[in-house]
Amino acid sequence: MNQTQTKTRAKATKRPTTEHLVERIRETLLYFGGEAHRRDVIVNVARDIGVDVKNIPEELENAVILSFEETWRDEARRAAYGFHLRFGEGSHRWGLKPATAH
Repeated sequence: MNQTQTKTRAKATKRPTTEHLVERIRETLLYFGGEAHRRDVIVNVARDIGVDVKNIPEELENAVILSFEETWRDEARRAAYGFHLRFGEGSHRWGLKPATAH
């Protein structure tokens, strides 16, 4: 493995913080017009942080899902980020409240 590959691999294996993931999720939802299936969000977040989207680690998938769910369940954080589940709890269609999507 050459030096560039080592740096790229180190970057991809760094664990993003929950707050960092929440920001990435929000940016992704804005990119998709305010709403997207969680799988699309996970792929876009992975791409943004330099992970091969053909081989997204389960740990990263779980971290993104958990970050969204923890933020959505906390009333103050949900309001701050505007996270929304149009189809209710358990839905895989993530979104932002219309007022925060602009």
